[in-house]
Formats: sequence, structure tokens, C-alpha cells
Amino acid sequence: MDTSNTTTAFAALSQQTRLDIFRLLIKSGADGKLSGEIGKILNVKQNTMSANLSILLNANLVKNQRQGRAIRYYANFEALRGLLSFLMEDCCGGTPEICTPIIEAIACDC
Repeated sequence: MDTSNTTTAFAALSQQTRLDIFRLLIKSGADGKLSGEIGKILNVKQNTMSANLSILLNANLVKNQRQGRAIRYYANFEALRGLLSFLMEDCCGGTPEICTPIIEAIACDC
């Protein structure tokens, strides 16, 4: 991950609905959610949902997979790990024991 990708990810997550969508997809794990399911859970209209999912896709924060006529969305955990690793890269100014619990949590197998 680089600075440009990081700022794109943060810009995507800086809007409440997109942040809610992303957090819901993280919570959903490998099962993901259909766009309509996300919209019902978060009470978001379909056209708004499509626009927000598109922004999250362009930021590489989510992935999708077509299932017949529907599209299932998933959090992109690899990209999330990259984002968090980039942020923590030079953590703790020579005292890694401060950051070790955070770094270990980032490295978890989500």
C-alpha cells in the first residue's frame, strides 16, 4: 500500500454510509452480503447503495462476486491488512513493545 491508495481508502471511508457498509461487510466475514441485504440492514436506498459500493470498490476496500442476477459484496481483508500495515509501518519510534499487540491483531487470520 502507498500514500495514494491510503488517501483513497480514507476518502472512501470518510462518509458515514460507506463506513457503515464497510463495517457491516467486515462483520459478515467470508459470507459477505448481497447489495439488497446491506440496503435493508442499513436502511439505504438501492441507488445510494450502488453509488457507495462503487466508491468502496474503486478504493479496493471491498470485492464483489456475481451470483446469478445478484452481486455479493465482501470486505477486502487483504487490502485492509495492507492499509493497517502501512499506517503502523514505523510505529513506536524504537519501542516496539508498545505496538506489538496492535501489530499482532492486524496479522490475525480474519
